[in-house]
Amino acid sequence: MSGRAWAEMMLLSLFWGASFLSVHVALAEIGPLTSVAHRTFWAMLILWAYVAIRRLPLPRDPRIWGAFVVMGLLNNVILFSLMAWGQLHIETGLTAIMNASTAIFGGITAAVFLADERMTLRKAVGVCLGFFGVATAISLSALTQFDIRSLGQMAVLGGAFSYALAGVWARKRLAGLTPQVAAAGMLAGSTIIAVPLAWALEGPITLNLQPQTWVAIGYYAAVATALAYLLYYRVLAMAGSGNLLLVTLLVAPVAIILGALVLGEALPLRAYAGFALLASGLVIHDGRLVKAIQHRMRRA
Repeated sequence: MSGRAWAEMMLLSLFWGASFLSVHVALAEIGPLTSVAHRTFWAMLILWAYVAIRRLPLPRDPRIWGAFVVMGLLNNVILFSLMAWGQLHIETGLTAIMNASTAIFGGITAAVFLADERMTLRKAVGVCLGFFGVATAISLSALTQFDIRSLGQMAVLGGAFSYALAGVWARKRLAGLTPQVAAAGMLAGSTIIAVPLAWALEGPITLNLQPQTWVAIGYYAAVATALAYLLYYRVLAMAGSGNLLLVTLLVAPVAIILGALVLGEALPLRAYAGFALLASGLVIHDGRLVKAIQHRMRRA
């Protein structure tokens, strides 16, 4: 990759890594569903303004707009809601580690639903190692002593699985659309669901919030969602989808460091060991490093 691609990928990982801290700050005053409603609504306005300024073509097929709603449900409403609720009960750093399992779930769902994504032996080894890493980070006690903390961890994993399903849905239903339009449409679909859902379950959405809450909302809506989507597609064009896997691995350390510095969080050793195993599984599943090593060995 070019130096510019590396720099923008690092910036993207910082954006997403810091989002866990900002969500934690917002949850001190608003509920998880309300935080999601704010996130999708304000990010939607920003991206549609970008689409309007760029005069990007809009889809006219009603089925595409219906697909936006499903995509918004899977990629934002379920994902963000479960992640936010989980953060009420577990550390931000651990939430980010659990979030890294998205790529593992993505490999499984792609193999099941997409004909061109077969589950090879190498990918299966990577998936198994990744799940072993998740189990290590959670600890077996979470399965034998099921409490609210265990539910928080399960909720985050459920969000990661929903995110993986969203990737399959996008491949099947949203292929060929301009990425920025797809992102804006998805956020519109998310907002249609998130706002009434939050209003019904957590009460009327108020704008009378503390300044630190607005700063947190502004960050995770404008920077970690709207701007991050635009940056994501720039990096995708420069570096390719394979290299973007590195972002998944870089987000967790950013969240862990910010959680320790700002919130005073201290994760158990098993969380770091689990992340190391999960990262190894992602690298094996990706396969490029394995192939590079094999190529060097053959040349030697």
